[in-house]
Amino acid sequence: MTQTLSARAVLLDMDGTLVDSTAVVERLWLAWAEPHGIDPETVLRTVHGRQGHQSMAIMLPERDHAINLRENDVMLATEAGDVDGVIEVPGARVLLDALQPFPHAIVTSANVALMTARMRAAGLTVPAHSVTAEDVSASKPDPEGFLRGAEMLGIDPADCLVFEDSGAGIQAGLAAGMRVIGVGPHAAAHHPTALVSDLSQVTVSATATGFDITVD
Repeated sequence: MTQTLSARAVLLDMDGTLVDSTAVVERLWLAWAEPHGIDPETVLRTVHGRQGHQSMAIMLPERDHAINLRENDVMLATEAGDVDGVIEVPGARVLLDALQPFPHAIVTSANVALMTARMRAAGLTVPAHSVTAEDVSASKPDPEGFLRGAEMLGIDPADCLVFEDSGAGIQAGLAAGMRVIGVGPHAAAHHPTALVSDLSQVTVSATATGFDITVD
């Protein structure tokens, strides 16, 4: 079903939304979890969309969080150096090009180094504005990142449209008072405002007050 949503700004998640990094994320996190005896299903259910130290805290709730922070730094560096299998989500480049005239930003749980490495590996240009792990005190599903993105762009949250694939990210966007377009096969379970299988189903058109996003 075709839907058209009017907006004045777009906030885009990266992993799973603009770039498909599933292979490397799951490979590295499963390797991290094995010595701890954490089953793969728990790992894959937990890590997508969150900052690494928060995922570790969920899976190892009794562990000193200082250890999580140290291991997360190592994980981020490892992920930034391993982009094997990272590819563009279909339609990402076209969507980013179409958004060039309009306010938009990436809001990601990755740090700057990891964001840059994965976007480059996928052949995508990093937008001029971004909110990364360095910029927030709370990870998705907390809405802080999206609210900071709206503030950065000078746009009211109600006029922002979020693109997200993960449950944590969709929850964060909705909690920020924004409409959310869910991307990919797992997004529907988290009740986004609209849903696409990938970004090739998205078109952008200018209006007198901003722009319209149409999803097929």
